[in-house]
This record gives sequence, C-alpha cells and structure tokens, in this order.
Amino acid sequence: MKLKLNIDELTDDFFEDTRLLGITATTKSYRFCWAINNMIGFNFRLNPDIEIHLQKKGRQYFFPVYQFTVPNTDLHHFIYHNQYDGEYLLPEFKHMDFLWLVKGDCFPDEDCYNLIQSVKKINGVQLIAELTNEHIKNKGNLVF
Repeated sequence: MKLKLNIDELTDDFFEDTRLLGITATTKSYRFCWAINNMIGFNFRLNPDIEIHLQKKGRQYFFPVYQFTVPNTDLHHFIYHNQYDGEYLLPEFKHMDFLWLVKGDCFPDEDCYNLIQSVKKINGVQLIAELTNEHIKNKGNLVF
C-alpha cells in the first residue's frame, strides 16, 4: 500500500483557527516589527527557523518571518514579509507588504478590530485589511 501526503489537507489544518491581515507600509520589516513592539507592546522577534524558502524560475527566494506568542496562551502572531527580490509570497496580494497571521486560541472580532486600529496608527502604514481564506490562492506558501 502506497501512502500519499495530502498537502491541501495539511494546509487546511494549518489555517484552522487563524486570521490573516494584509498590510501596506513604507518601511522595512525589522522597523515595522520594532514599531509594533514599541507602540502595541508585543515582542516580535525574527525566527530564522521558520523562514519561508521558495524556489521559482530556478532561483531561491527567502521570506523572513517574525513571531510573537502571547504569554500563558496558545495564541501566536506571525508577520511575513510578502516580497523578496521581485517575487511575492502571496502573488495575489502584491500590493501588501506584510502578512500578519494570528493562529491558535480564539481571537475574537473585537480583538481583531482593536489590533487593526492600533496598527493603523503606526507611521508608514497606509493600509491594513483582513484577508479571507477564500481569496488566498497560494496559502500553502505561508505554511512552515
């Protein structure tokens, strides 16, 4: 009997209990995370262990991922840089510079709204919007 790994099923499992925000901002990823840490009180850190590596057109692309886990909870925040050397992690959202994935414990609508309002106040942020799973064609690219 031959076993086959179902990538679509793994991706769906990964995206269970998640919310995804798209952010357009005129800043580098490390500065953006620094601003979030200082203004909102999070503690995002670059996590090289979950950096996303894609191979397209015979080239390697590397997308850094910043991570913050809310203490004493199972709520994890990840910020992905959506662009590297002309290639996009989620090409369907080329206008978004960053992707903010919230995964784990319940993240109610009110908390999401408050987060969006706080991020809007950060210098350089031009747009922030919640992205629904139905509109994400390449969501497998976010799985680490």
